Amino acid sequence: MKLDGPFVAGAVMRGTIVPTTVDEEIAEHQRPHEGKPVEITIDRIQAERLFSFRWHPYAIEEDVDYSAEPTTLIVFELETVDGGTMLTITESGFDRIPVERRAKAFAANAGGWEAQLGLIEKYLAKTG
Repeated sequence: MKLDGPFVAGAVMRGTIVPTTVDEEIAEHQRPHEGKPVEITIDRIQAERLFSFRWHPYAIEEDVDYSAEPTTLIVFELETVDGGTMLTITESGFDRIPVERRAKAFAANAGGWEAQLGLIEKYLAKTG
């Protein structure tokens, strides 16, 4: 996604979905959603250790207002381990998503995070 400003705890950021330039196969899956709006609220930032934000998962239907729904919390944590650094990504709060959307949102996000981890791995291999 492309967002409209710097990350500041408490800030609401808006942007759009853009396909990755790192992996053409993943970009193909993202293209149907290109240009769709995204809104996140930055939760916490601890430099070089933790970044978290809230959003409405799988909020891709243009004619649906998701603003009244609860959000999920995404947390990226870095931890020093023997031989390197471990990245842990968790997303919580699906139990509060309306039941009629919950399973689809969970499945979409699980696949999305798997793809994002692959992109991070490719990025690190290029820059490492």
